[in-house]
Amino acid sequence: MKITLEGKVALVTGGGAGIGRGIVDAFASLGARIAVAEIDAAKVEKLKADLGPGALVVQADVQKTADCTSVVDQIAQKFGRLDVLVNNVGHHLGIYGPVETMEEKDIDALYNINLRHLFIMTKAATPLMRKSGQGGSIINVSSIEGFRGCTYNVAYTAFKHAVTGFTKGMALELSADQIRVNTIAPETTDSEQVPLNVLIRPQYKDVAALPIPLGRYGVPQDHAGAAVFLATDMSSWITGTTIHVDGGGLAAGGFQRTPQGFFTVSPVVTDTAMG
Repeated sequence: MKITLEGKVALVTGGGAGIGRGIVDAFASLGARIAVAEIDAAKVEKLKADLGPGALVVQADVQKTADCTSVVDQIAQKFGRLDVLVNNVGHHLGIYGPVETMEEKDIDALYNINLRHLFIMTKAATPLMRKSGQGGSIINVSSIEGFRGCTYNVAYTAFKHAVTGFTKGMALELSADQIRVNTIAPETTDSEQVPLNVLIRPQYKDVAALPIPLGRYGVPQDHAGAAVFLATDMSSWITGTTIHVDGGGLAAGGFQRTPQGFFTVSPVVTDTAMG
């Protein structure tokens, strides 16, 4: 089977950096016609320069209904169709702490950027995806935190759990139209949002990822590969599910690798690698 996105139109939200940019580049390399919704003006200009006039790059905040509608309208005008939607936007916003100390405005902000935008962007895009009569693929980028508990990060974690429910429900709702809906759940990934060269102390660079069975943190290309699979006909009978792109972290459960190379469920803590 040839891996190709030729003839397909793909919209990636938050495609200016990190995982989103990795997906944009991967899709473009496989022949897709690209549309990007990006909030940052500098990233918009960079994307336009890199992707050229054949792409559609729109400065938009997908937390706003009017912006989502405008993006889809521009896609309809330029390309006449939409085959793939990647709901990539999401952020921890640097908001951490016990629920009892969280302000409601912080909870609302985490809700808007991690869950609400999925509804309004998908709602705006679905009629155009349905119009071609050839099906399509919606890919929601969530987090591995949507599949485990995370103390002092409960609001973010709860909304990521909800992405799974959104994905399963929409997979059924759109199945008659042959529009597949799936999720990618990344573990910690080196990106602008999580700059590991800043977060990890230099003396722990070689051991910080030991809890991950494959022995390293993720890079955007890891998730781009999963997105390619879900966007192409290679996954034509897959819907309502999640790909955990996590280096085996979720499978390990409470097990962690020691510096000596063994796995243990007993805590081995001498210091903290991130500071």
